[in-house]
Amino acid sequence: MSVDANPQVAEPETVPAKAELSQWAIIRSHPSIIIGGILLGIMILVGVIGPLFTADPIALNPIKRLKPPQGEFLFGTDFLGRDVFARVVHGARISLVVGLAVSGIAVFIGLIVGMISGYIRVLDAIIMRIMDGLMSIPAILLAIALISLSGATLTTVVIAIVVPEVPRVVRLVRSVVLTVREEPYVEAAIAAGTKLPLILYRHILPNTIAPMIVQATYICGSAMLTESILGFLGAGIPPEIPSWGNIMAEGRTYFQLSPWIIFYPGIALAVTVLSVNILGDGLRDTLDPRIARKM
Repeated sequence: MSVDANPQVAEPETVPAKAELSQWAIIRSHPSIIIGGILLGIMILVGVIGPLFTADPIALNPIKRLKPPQGEFLFGTDFLGRDVFARVVHGARISLVVGLAVSGIAVFIGLIVGMISGYIRVLDAIIMRIMDGLMSIPAILLAIALISLSGATLTTVVIAIVVPEVPRVVRLVRSVVLTVREEPYVEAAIAAGTKLPLILYRHILPNTIAPMIVQATYICGSAMLTESILGFLGAGIPPEIPSWGNIMAEGRTYFQLSPWIIFYPGIALAVTVLSVNILGDGLRDTLDPRIARKM
């Protein structure tokens, strides 16, 4: 009975390959991540590259005012003869910058404050009473008040939207910290003499990443809506800067005569916010272990 000297043995799969396969399987099982990611990627691409290939969004051409969508003007023109397509494309950049900036800043601040509030019991009551006070004020009114005090600029609008969003992040992070800090591994780290910053970084922070990613998507969509509302009310980005809220505010007078002035920026805003929310729903279903266990 002969024995093969060089038997062919199947090589085991590497851990990274298995991890990549499992991650792709998870994503495929949640098509909302793919759909939302593709839509959001298209809008980001439009906002980044689109202005390079469009006309001047503030160039006046009174002779061609209120032209319907056709030929040279894909989305028509407004009451000053400005190209609505160029203004909608440029407005995408403003809305995306506001949404991403607000979500990033709010999550960063809320994460730090929430971990401190949830872990240090002495500061918890003080911080949460401040957060409750901020949440008791309607977000739009608080943003309008802040903008009226310091003037309407892009930076001011971002700050004004961040302030009412931070308390929501703080409460979410605090609830996670209150649960995690009672875990045996955290108590073991405390007993071993681990310093507080290291405990927060090594044991508390990783447990907040998944809910923070989901929360960031909802904050991004909410921030874009709030910016458009402020622009529509005349309390947001200055009128000379094209944003979706400003475009709709300027076109409301001519809505019955030229509805395309409001229709196209409204569609762009709806698609962008919808894509962010769809992506957030998919990430929630993927990252929440309770939902994943039921599927």
